[in-house]
Amino acid sequence: MKEEKIYYDCQNCGNCCRWPGEVPVGTHEISRMAEHLGYTDDDFIEHFTRLRKSRSGLTLAQDEQGACVLLENNLCSVHPVKTAQCKGFPNRWNFTGWRQICEA
Repeated sequence: MKEEKIYYDCQNCGNCCRWPGEVPVGTHEISRMAEHLGYTDDDFIEHFTRLRKSRSGLTLAQDEQGACVLLENNLCSVHPVKTAQCKGFPNRWNFTGWRQICEA
């Protein structure tokens, strides 16, 4: 008997956005998010990204508590154009302990 895969629906709780870690961003994602927020690509990079620990590209910046800097009032400020990594959580990828924080 084939095991049925569970699909989780995001409840917009914002908990995954507060989990420390890297959210790698590519050129096209940066352009979409920058345009959505009314920034140039360069200004978006300066204000909302940091160099990845591996120095292999950029990641979205985090605040002092580890939350994504694009999280505003518990909502993603770039939700319609959010990154592939963000879109894929928790169905395409997740991390140890995610069920304890995710309301999906």
